[in-house]
Amino acid sequence: MPIKVRVDRSLCIGCGVAPTLCSEVFVLEDGKNRIVPEFSSETNDEISIGEVSDELKDCVETAAKSCPVEAISFEII
Repeated sequence: MPIKVRVDRSLCIGCGVAPTLCSEVFVLEDGKNRIVPEFSSETNDEISIGEVSDELKDCVETAAKSCPVEAISFEII
C-alpha cells in the first residue's frame, strides 16, 4: 500500500535529520527538506508532497519522528 508523505517546508528548519535518516525519500533543497523528485508530486516554497511504496514506511516514519519541528507527516493510502 502506498504512503503519502508531506513536508511542511514553511515549518522546516533544514537541520538535515530527514535526509540523513532517509535519503531515499528526502533531500535538502534551498535549505529546506523536500521529497526527492522520483517520488514528488508537488513541491513549492511551502510544501512538498509525494507518494512512496510501503517498503519505505520505516524510513519515512523514523524521519518524521525525528524531525524536531514536526514538519513531516505521512499516511497510508
